[in-house]
Amino acid sequence: MTDDQGHWAMPHRMPELVMPHVAELLEEGLELTQAYCASPVCSPARASMLTGWTPSAHGVHDWLVGDRHPDAEPDHYLEGIPTTPVVLAGAGYQCAMTGKWHVGDAREPAPGFEYWYAHRYGGGPYYGAPIWVEGEPAEEPRYFTQAVTEQALDFLRTRDAGRPFYLQVNYTAPHTPWLDNHPDAYVDLYRDCDFPSVPREEPHPWVEPRHRDFADAFADPEPNLAGYCASLTAVDDGLGALRDELRAQGVEDDTILIYLSDNGFACGHHGIWGKGNGTYPMNFWDTSVRIPFVVRVPDGRRGVTETLVSAAGLHPTLCELAGVPLPADALGADSFAPLIRGEDYAGPRVVVVHSEYGGGRMITDGAWKLVVRHAGPDELYDLVADPGERTNLVDDPAHRGRRDELAAALADWFAHHERADRSAFTRDVRGYGQVHPVWRGHPDDRTYMWTDAPDGVLEVEVEPVATVEP
Repeated sequence: MTDDQGHWAMPHRMPELVMPHVAELLEEGLELTQAYCASPVCSPARASMLTGWTPSAHGVHDWLVGDRHPDAEPDHYLEGIPTTPVVLAGAGYQCAMTGKWHVGDAREPAPGFEYWYAHRYGGGPYYGAPIWVEGEPAEEPRYFTQAVTEQALDFLRTRDAGRPFYLQVNYTAPHTPWLDNHPDAYVDLYRDCDFPSVPREEPHPWVEPRHRDFADAFADPEPNLAGYCASLTAVDDGLGALRDELRAQGVEDDTILIYLSDNGFACGHHGIWGKGNGTYPMNFWDTSVRIPFVVRVPDGRRGVTETLVSAAGLHPTLCELAGVPLPADALGADSFAPLIRGEDYAGPRVVVVHSEYGGGRMITDGAWKLVVRHAGPDELYDLVADPGERTNLVDDPAHRGRRDELAAALADWFAHHERADRSAFTRDVRGYGQVHPVWRGHPDDRTYMWTDAPDGVLEVEVEPVATVEP
């Protein structure tokens, strides 16, 4: 799993990008081109992948600040919720994680894991990266991407060969920082590249409250793109090393491989740099919510599918592929294992996927997308005629029927897939981080960070528009 890799940032869509091992996986596996994350920011998206639940069910609503905040506690945000490693470990799997956890305190292995190498936070420098060593804070002397790979290889070489295994290799790449953070051997591949496949657009108006976060990238995109791509090439080398080890052990043809990102990302696309919280209001454009997703199942389906899938369905899908039954879960997303295996697959219970971020919720049926916000503004896009999502049709009387139909489906989904005590829709989540689990019962101004600026709370004027009932 990568961190902040846009759907566009794949070697067959971005010719400048050097990722031969991912290209090989694309040839051998199945690409799910319409895979959507459950939230366009890392922690809630990852929590949904691990549980099958939407953020308004599991309660992780924003990226987790962790002990960088003086008020934080070493909380386990998914406490008591059956995650993929918990379920698989209960069936005899040896579970391991190397890299970014970011869904709760990581100083000790999360439930279900026997092997554990963890970043302390969710991002940071690639040299001297903050990690945990035997429960104590430390700095990683290795280039972090290579350290994540090397620890994953260590697990593969020391595991119990008599047991099945589940391994999460969670890179922080291509998350910032991009400049002066990656080996010259990778950066030099892009030294003279002007990245013609990446658009250069004027900043979207919603970028203004967050413009300082990526001001250097707007001003001088090429060096930042070089760092972004260099970090992905390093990930690609890691994928190659892992596959080499599986082949050396003679188990590659008994192993399911999945390559995906936690959420999308834009590097100038749609006039923004960033993901959902790269703008205010926080956005749900495809650059933020569509993710790369490639899976290789031995004797499984190959090629490309445009079937809509939610990454929240990863948890039940992995368990089904492993042959491990799950208890009935009214809150959980659907498995798409039959799609991957090449069997008949009718899609989820409703032919839509959903995403949310705080007081914003999105629904798409592949042809249309509706975004509803508790405080507005709302958006409706015709994805067939307007795949770039440039023309908001939410107030167009000609499309009121489609808007209302999607709004009703969205309301029905959340009526059955959220928990009132953990719902995010009326909470004041602004994309600057979550400090406490919602079950601690703190008010929003203690549960979430409203700004990381030293001069106080972020205040933004948003032009009012007609609001669709959630």
